[in-house]
Amino acid sequence: MTMPFVVPRGPELEPATWPAYGLTTLTVVPLVWRRRAPMAVLLAILATSALYKTAVEGPGQPLPYTGLVITYTIAALSPARDRLVTVVLLALAVPVSVWLNTRSARELTFSLFVFAAAYVFGRLTDTRQRANRVEAEQAAARERARIAREMHDILSHAVSLMIVQAESGPVAVRTAPERAEAAFDAISETGRDAMAQLRRMLGVLRDEDGPAGGTPAPREPQPDLAGLPGLVERVRAGGLDVTYRATGGVHALPTATGATVYRIVQEALTNVVKHADARTASVRLTRGDDVLEIVVTDDGRGPRPGSGGHGLLGLRERAAAHGGTASTGPGPDGRGFRVRATIPLEAGR
Repeated sequence: MTMPFVVPRGPELEPATWPAYGLTTLTVVPLVWRRRAPMAVLLAILATSALYKTAVEGPGQPLPYTGLVITYTIAALSPARDRLVTVVLLALAVPVSVWLNTRSARELTFSLFVFAAAYVFGRLTDTRQRANRVEAEQAAARERARIAREMHDILSHAVSLMIVQAESGPVAVRTAPERAEAAFDAISETGRDAMAQLRRMLGVLRDEDGPAGGTPAPREPQPDLAGLPGLVERVRAGGLDVTYRATGGVHALPTATGATVYRIVQEALTNVVKHADARTASVRLTRGDDVLEIVVTDDGRGPRPGSGGHGLLGLRERAAAHGGTASTGPGPDGRGFRVRATIPLEAGR
């Protein structure tokens, strides 16, 4: 906007004056507040531009830069009412400005085009930002759901085993003291394991620098297939006779898939401990060419009407996150309960 006042003008043109220079500056300065009060800035720019056109003999500008900037800002940030007012004001101001300048159809067409382009670009920016916000909100919702599933699986499994052990402890103290000692050891181990997993999860949610600028929270790996024997052993220590069998090279799986398999088995065994009143259970993992099958069965009392709370819903969500499925129902020959999940595998993985 100030270039005509910096570069000497041709001798045939009127020289730039200080009043014209001041009005040019006043036209630009309001843009500092364009995000806080865009409509007020628009009115200020229109007023100073009109004064410039009518009150001083200053050099004209090839493009109304400040008007284009505020038009873009209003289109991108302002509500529909302000945008409508802006369009009406520009529809009046642009022809008047052209009439005061060259009064040519070419300038009118060009001016309308560039202002329309600034407005369109502003609306496109608003649309893109809205889409990004929606995507961010959806990602946050998915992350909250994932954390809720993790918290449910960890706490539900640990508390269920601890309750079973605690209930059997008093009886074992009177009849088999060595069993009581094993029960208390199992409670302690289950509690420590749950605390370690919760600490790891909460650590991931902290800031990268940790509290008060300290060292970052430790990043331990997610539980995976290597942890299944220990999981089965802890459940077995609670009094449930659990067998575990894996075939087809299931241990060579991606980390994310292994963590999902671990959580599915964990939730299935937790349901057995909490609801099935079973004596035995089995965990079977079978890997085919392109799918992994997880089957957990027990000899308990089978599915009950209305069963299938957050835990079973979490099983289906975990499997679906990998493009798989999960189903529940009666076990073999209609006895007990069975959880079956299938997870597709990538070729060569």
